[in-house]
Amino acid sequence: MARLSTPCSGGPAAAWVGEAVAELESILEQADKPAVYAGLLHAADSRPPAHGALVAMTLGLYGHLHDPASDLSITLGFADTITMKVWLSSIAVLFALLQVFTALWMYGKLPISSHPSWLGDAHRISGRLAFLISLPVAYHCLYQLAFQDTTTRVLAHSLLGCLFYGAFATKVTIIHMPRRAGIWLPIAGGLVFTLLVATWVTSGLWFITTSGIPSP
Repeated sequence: MARLSTPCSGGPAAAWVGEAVAELESILEQADKPAVYAGLLHAADSRPPAHGALVAMTLGLYGHLHDPASDLSITLGFADTITMKVWLSSIAVLFALLQVFTALWMYGKLPISSHPSWLGDAHRISGRLAFLISLPVAYHCLYQLAFQDTTTRVLAHSLLGCLFYGAFATKVTIIHMPRRAGIWLPIAGGLVFTLLVATWVTSGLWFITTSGIPSP
């Protein structure tokens, strides 16, 4: 990952930024382990929203202080980087839709009486796939483009992306605190889904509506 353009020295605030970026680097290095966010318990107090706020602020601060790079090209077999980002972000949204569908099924909100044994696994796997598939897109945005505010859409996309991963951290923390889940787990899940879709609308869907679906 790139270094910060502003040295982290000169006081508690700067030291906090340095610690936050170190936390982010650790998260990205272990991105294939969604439960790593539960480790944020040592970085904040016992309230799940504080963990999500830490992740969102870390991403925003890093993106703001980090100079956009020009040496990263991720295609993962697609024609180019933008094609990869449009397709993967769209696939992530599809898996998120599947997770919402299975959640509604499990909570008895659908006119389906049966609850097959694989329903819980399908719910968890679809959510993890949505998260993991989003990571190459997020990494490229954060490292190559950084936090930008050139237009209202771009600013909204930058903010929504940070908030999405913050909300995801909050949800995972709640999952690891079953006694505190209750009504907050579906609320956190709905927030994660809403933020993911909003992030996609301001990027992937925007590209599709302006330039068409890119050929993979």
